[in-house]
Amino acid sequence: MDDEIKIQASVLSEDTCQFTVDRPVYPDNSAYFSNKEAAKGSPLAEKLFEIENIAAVLVSDNIVKVTKSGYDDWLPVAKHIGTIIRAQLHSGTPAISESLIANLPSEDEIREKIQSLLDVEINPAVAAHGGYVNLVDVKRNRVFLELGGGCQGCGMVDVTLKQGIEHMIRQVVPKVGEILDVTDHAGGRNPYYSPSKK
Repeated sequence: MDDEIKIQASVLSEDTCQFTVDRPVYPDNSAYFSNKEAAKGSPLAEKLFEIENIAAVLVSDNIVKVTKSGYDDWLPVAKHIGTIIRAQLHSGTPAISESLIANLPSEDEIREKIQSLLDVEINPAVAAHGGYVNLVDVKRNRVFLELGGGCQGCGMVDVTLKQGIEHMIRQVVPKVGEILDVTDHAGGRNPYYSPSKK
């Protein structure tokens, strides 16, 4: 593999930037770090939390997603993050602590806790807007959700997922890694959003 590590940075929101690397950073695995303390023992996350105002780090295969607080421009921060990712990969040492995988709850335990959260708290809340959330699958510590009814195609679905549902899931199962929305927001019987006809 070519020695030059290529990284594409995409600003997802004012506070989140995604770095897509041309090779695995944490092969076939996913880890979420909500603070500096949680990052201990995982060299890449530890170094990222040394940057001022870093609030959270998600590492999933070849994706590194960084959330920061404050309103600084992403450009200088993104360059610094890219340098840290490259240095970590060139070091040849694992980016994430191997004990993290060893201490993950089982898929069944994650599934059970999330389903209970959906049944008791999340679905009764989104039902008020005609929506619902289904747990599609759990693979290792990756969670796959589908949003339906009024949530399908809703312009606020990303806010609902990121600031509401994702936060609640991480409270119940802190070791959950990536939380993915697998909904077809333009399809279904009655989506809120329909693509324009050309």
